[in-house]
Amino acid sequence: MSRHDIFYFAREGAFNMFNHGFMSFAAIGITVACLLIMGTFTLVAVNANAMLEDMEAQNQMLAFVDMEMSEEEARALEKDLLEVPNVSAVHFISNVEAAAAFRARYEDDELFQGLPDDNFPHRYAIDLKDIGYMRQTKEALEAVPGIGKGNVNAYEDEAAGFITIRNVAGIVCVVLIAVLFLVSVFIIANTIKLTTFDRRDEIAIMKMVGATNGFIRWPFVYEGFLLGLFSAVIGFFLQWGLYEAVARSVASNDTINLITVVPFAEMRPYVAAVFVLAGMFIGVGGSLSAIRKFLQV
Repeated sequence: MSRHDIFYFAREGAFNMFNHGFMSFAAIGITVACLLIMGTFTLVAVNANAMLEDMEAQNQMLAFVDMEMSEEEARALEKDLLEVPNVSAVHFISNVEAAAAFRARYEDDELFQGLPDDNFPHRYAIDLKDIGYMRQTKEALEAVPGIGKGNVNAYEDEAAGFITIRNVAGIVCVVLIAVLFLVSVFIIANTIKLTTFDRRDEIAIMKMVGATNGFIRWPFVYEGFLLGLFSAVIGFFLQWGLYEAVARSVASNDTINLITVVPFAEMRPYVAAVFVLAGMFIGVGGSLSAIRKFLQV
C-alpha cells in the first residue's frame, strides 16, 4: 500500500464518518456506553482486589516465644523467623508492650489490671507474602527453636475465606468483561452495518468497475478506527469524571469509611491505554464484520 493510498483511504474514511453524521453519532454513543460499562466493572474489580489485599496484609500471625527466654534471647530469634519461607516481615512485641496493650483493652476490668508483665510472653507479629500458605508457614514457624509447637496463632479460617472471595471475584470479573466485550463488538458491528447498508449500491458499482475488495474495504477500516478512537477518548474522560465523583462521595460519607478507593491517578495511563485499544479493536472489528457481506457481490 503506497503512501498516496493511505492518505486516500484515511480521507475517505473520515469523509464517510462525517457524511453519515447520525449513524456515526449512534455508533460512537453505543461504543462509549459499552466501554463505560466494561470500564466501570473493571475499576470496581480493581478496588475490590485492592481491599482484599489490604485485608490480607492485616491478617497477621502471632508467634509466642518460650516464657523462659529473656528479651535479648527473644529478639535474637528475628533472623531465624525471617528465613522461614513465605514470611515477609516480623515485628517484635515485648512482654511489657503486650501487657500494656492487654490492660488498655480491659481497662474497665480491675481483675486484669494487676497481672504482672511476666505473665505475658514475648511475641512476634508475622506478616505473610501469601496467606494461601498459612498452614505450611505455621508449621515452619513452630519448628523454629524458641517458638515450639502450639505457640503460633494463625487465623486459617479467615484466610481461607479471603482466598475464596478473591478467586470468585477474579473469575466473575473475567467472565463478565469477556461477555460485555463480545456484546460490544456485536452491537458495533450491527450499527456500522446500518451505515454500510446505505452505501450498498455504491459498493456494488465499485465492484462492477473492477475495484478490489481491499480498495473498497480500507476506507471502512479507517472509519471504524476513527469511530473507535473518538469513542475511547470520550469514554475515558467520562469514566474519569464518574470515578472521581464516586470517590469523593465515598470519601465524604462517614457510614462507608471502611471502603478505600484507589486513586484514579494511579490507574490513569492503564485505563487510557485499555480504552484506546478496546475502542479501536471494536471499531475496526465491527467495520470488517459489517463490510464482509457487501463485498460478496
